Amino acid sequence: MCGIIGYIGCQNAADVVFKGLKRLEYRGYDSAGIAVIVGNKLQIRRSVGKLCNLEKELKRDPINSNIGIGHTRWATHGKPSEENAHPHTDSTNSIVIVHNGIIENYAELKLKLQKEVRKFSSETDTESIVHLIKKHYDKDLFKAVLKTLKELKGSYALGVICKDEPNKIVCARQDAPLIIGIGKGENFIASDVSALLPYTRNMIFLENGDVAEITEDKVVVKNIENSIQSREIKNIKWNAMQSEKNGYKHFMLKEIFEQPRTIEDTFRDRIYPDDGKVCIEEVKFKEEDIIKISSIYVVGCGTAYHAGLVSKFLFENFAKIPTEVDVASEFKYRNPILNNKVLVIVVSQSGETADTLAALRLAKKNGCQTLAVCNIVGSSISREATYTIYTHCGPEIGVASTKAFTGQLAVFYMLALDLASKKRTLTNKELKRYLKELWEVPLKVNKFLSIAETVNDIAKFFEHKKNFLYLGRHVNYPLALEGALKLKEISYIHAEGYAAGEMKHGPIALIDEFMPVVAIAIKSKIYEKIISNIEEVKARGGVVIAIAHDGDKKIASKSDHVIYVPSTDEFISPIITAIPLQLFAYYISVSLGCDVDQPRNLAKSVTVE
Repeated sequence: MCGIIGYIGCQNAADVVFKGLKRLEYRGYDSAGIAVIVGNKLQIRRSVGKLCNLEKELKRDPINSNIGIGHTRWATHGKPSEENAHPHTDSTNSIVIVHNGIIENYAELKLKLQKEVRKFSSETDTESIVHLIKKHYDKDLFKAVLKTLKELKGSYALGVICKDEPNKIVCARQDAPLIIGIGKGENFIASDVSALLPYTRNMIFLENGDVAEITEDKVVVKNIENSIQSREIKNIKWNAMQSEKNGYKHFMLKEIFEQPRTIEDTFRDRIYPDDGKVCIEEVKFKEEDIIKISSIYVVGCGTAYHAGLVSKFLFENFAKIPTEVDVASEFKYRNPILNNKVLVIVVSQSGETADTLAALRLAKKNGCQTLAVCNIVGSSISREATYTIYTHCGPEIGVASTKAFTGQLAVFYMLALDLASKKRTLTNKELKRYLKELWEVPLKVNKFLSIAETVNDIAKFFEHKKNFLYLGRHVNYPLALEGALKLKEISYIHAEGYAAGEMKHGPIALIDEFMPVVAIAIKSKIYEKIISNIEEVKARGGVVIAIAHDGDKKIASKSDHVIYVPSTDEFISPIITAIPLQLFAYYISVSLGCDVDQPRNLAKSVTVE
């Protein structure tokens, strides 16, 4: 949600900031703006809608400066409008800020400030912050920010500049991500690594309560009590090219086709099929630690939640550990039974998802062992969890998660088999068989992607349908949920995922020739059950699109269309069946002319509740 970028150095700040905002577009936004200092005056450009509108403003009325901040806004307080767009300034136009997060006590602050005859020009909670900074300002911006932060309740990532101190940026974070990029003769702030990759790979990940003063050649990090804090500079291995489309029409398509490599990268140096061993360096559970685990909670949002649902089958079938899966936004409100015998696994691509972070903190407070499955090194969740297993997926720009999902599944397979090995709930022969199946997954995904156009051919038949049902059973039931979510996210078509056995308990009433049904019908111990469900659909005039294993001749006579995927073990199949579901949603979205990478109303990283 929202994006922040700031720059101080010898380049034109307006250019650097605008390019950074372009790289943050995928986070989701409805307006954007830039502020720089020219001479002894603030220059601000803001616009509603896409960044092309801001770009027109900058071309019509260019600005040149060595310092600037920018923002892409996703509306929380106040409708999308130019007045509510960031950056926001005080009544005298001397201080300007950008802000991600939510200030919970903004209403009382605003009322107090209005009584002091401070004029507000927006509906946002952010404007209260800049008026407070101005109130406390006495020729020292850093101290004014410190005093202001002590009055705020809520979450924030802030970037602040002042026309009277044109050689510094002050920034701060509390429960919203903020990064400092370290350059040579220049420095940056951003809410996301991807915005800074063309300029530097040396980053400081600010922690809660950090406040930093940044000049072109120096960074000083303190806490809210003005005490110096030591923060490590981390080198990010991604490069700028990984964030570019590389000839693909959309980031989502590029990321779908990257999955053979990202799955392989997540497995590399962690699984050894010939030896029947898993070696996850980040998590070295001892056998006595594993025996102590009475249950596992897996917590995530959206796609990460669906990956967690698959993990329940893996942990219970392989490691014989009772497992619950929770939507993160509900977890802390239902009083889950937590203690030091419970392992809580939190799943988040960004590592900054607000509800998932709250679930992690609740687990830690109750003495649980905690483990994060995450893609972003240095993110809040990865720092706060006891252990972190990273997916090696590189930056995921498309809002609809694809390679992050299969990366999360890859981690869950490894972790479940590692626990099973240490608990001796699988024989070495069984471990070797499953690990061999995993090792072959990237090749099988690559094989399927070579015939991706067959999915496009089928998708063309259904681009104008208004509703879809997705059916799956056993370990592929979560994939029915995920397939329906993908279609909803990027095509704005109503779709619902169901456990196929639930058909007779309601959804069957919806079946007719206008309701296409996507059925995951891979070879498994419940194959005949899903075939029976398909026959129920056909008997009521429904149209069936089946996802089946190569060589399945029976399925063609039962379905209207079949998408064939390479055969694999039933438990391993979700990581392969995910691919046609992603492609099907993608091709329908493209046919409808939707904005695939930036679907309406959605944000890549949800950093507020």
